[in-house]
Amino acid sequence: MIMKSKNETKIVGESGKQEIIITREFEAPRELVFKAYTDPELLKLWLGPRGYEMHVDKFDARSGGEYRYIHTGKNGEEYAFRGVFHDITAPESAVQTFEFEGAKGHVSLDSAKFETLPDNRTRVTSISVFQSVADRDMMLRSNMETGVKEGHERLDELFEQGLVK
Repeated sequence: MIMKSKNETKIVGESGKQEIIITREFEAPRELVFKAYTDPELLKLWLGPRGYEMHVDKFDARSGGEYRYIHTGKNGEEYAFRGVFHDITAPESAVQTFEFEGAKGHVSLDSAKFETLPDNRTRVTSISVFQSVADRDMMLRSNMETGVKEGHERLDELFEQGLVK
């Protein structure tokens, strides 16, 4: 069952800038939200658009660790992503590189900040900085917005069902 969240995912990519800023609030404590972002068993339950299965090749969420995962669609199409974690400070922040293997060499530097809000809520602010405005624009045209928003909805569902502990 798909539940409608009261929280909205905000994605901002200002014209001419090399960054995308994503902001989202969750009805869960910061420690649990951070865990959902850094535990591969949880990540594969929510990251990305609906209708795709996620396989985690490797996911070492520590400073210097690497990750690689693959989303597989209903028709067998595959989309692989990889990167390196540069700084993991639980439960406050994570900094990593991000690369879609279908566009090798177009790497962004992503940072996520996990902020405690009243009533046991959390705000996540993610900033992706691209090597060029063209790279940033390519990401915005890639339909990433759908994957990010649906992923956040799926994470809401995990929290509502008590599956993140």
